[in-house]
Amino acid sequence: MTDKNKNFHTGFTFSKHIPEEVSHFDRVFGIFKDLLIHTSGDLDEAFDWLDMLDKEYDIFNEEYDLDDFIEDLKKRGYIKEEIKPEDGNSGSGEGKNILTAKLEAALRDYALDQIFGKLRKSGVGNHRTNKSGVGDEKDGENRSFQFGDDLATVNLTESIKNAQINNGISDLRLTENDLIVEETKHKAQMSTVLMIDISHSMILYGEDRITPAKKVAMALVELIKRKYPKDSIDIIVFGNHAWPIQIKDLPYLQVGPYHTNTVAGLELAMDILRRKRNTNKQIFMITDGKPSCLKLPTGEYYMNSVGLDEKIVSECLNRAAQARKLKIPITTFMIAQDPYLRQFVKAFTAQNKGKAFLTGLSGLGQMIFEDYERNRIKRI
Repeated sequence: MTDKNKNFHTGFTFSKHIPEEVSHFDRVFGIFKDLLIHTSGDLDEAFDWLDMLDKEYDIFNEEYDLDDFIEDLKKRGYIKEEIKPEDGNSGSGEGKNILTAKLEAALRDYALDQIFGKLRKSGVGNHRTNKSGVGDEKDGENRSFQFGDDLATVNLTESIKNAQINNGISDLRLTENDLIVEETKHKAQMSTVLMIDISHSMILYGEDRITPAKKVAMALVELIKRKYPKDSIDIIVFGNHAWPIQIKDLPYLQVGPYHTNTVAGLELAMDILRRKRNTNKQIFMITDGKPSCLKLPTGEYYMNSVGLDEKIVSECLNRAAQARKLKIPITTFMIAQDPYLRQFVKAFTAQNKGKAFLTGLSGLGQMIFEDYERNRIKRI
């Protein structure tokens, strides 16, 4: 071997990093999607913000300006112009750009990548459980055959090995005592209701709490559609009362001048889950404040924003206990750190035997994702 070839294929070879080329549109589109979530789907406001950011950070250049970007959005099917008739005469009204379903889907995809990272689409609902038995996923554990076991679960290699040990190679016989079964685990389906607080406090105190909540909701929807397509997720919002929203409505979600009617939200969530056939059901609740509103049997609203109202708290605890009887665990993500609110969450969680996370906004999405993954117990 010559000296020239002596160290061939040894060590590491480094090459100069060549950054991946990104088109003008893709570079601006990432910023624009984030602005669009912050502005609750208001295109004009998002364009204004983009123009302001350009003046400070030179987002655009001589080759590509804001008008070019808007034109590309239209060409790619992300926005379209909607003409509103004026005085009943079609075509005489003003045109306004609106989001298309394609852009709404792109926002969910963007939220998923931001919070959970890129995930490949899976073809089955694969919430693994700790319950062993006849399932659809092998877990590597073996046991002796029992009457009633499905023959499809018999591990032939281990069973023949047993037969050789018990009977010898010269007189090879496979008996019931030789059979080994490989354990499997069930893949459970999950029905989830995500409750989002849209009371006024979600934008008070100089902190935007509704935008992270929207991102989490969009990311969770996209995660379930990709990774757990057999699972279901419903989104409800609650202020003075509660109502369901469609997935396509998430980017436009805004805070209102509302109190916090947690009871109404829980009642609606339980009504939705009662109609689900899945065994596994759960409620995720994102809120930043105390319950402060209640609808009375007369139809009037009872409100009290001062401290923790005993009447309202009592009704909340009753709903938590009711959900426990229905075997619906509630996981509360409380975006607040007040000591008296901690006491309420502690009592609420104890009534439901659920879970609670007293958290800030940072890491909220990852926390919800991890908890969703952990909730894999199949109730038989």
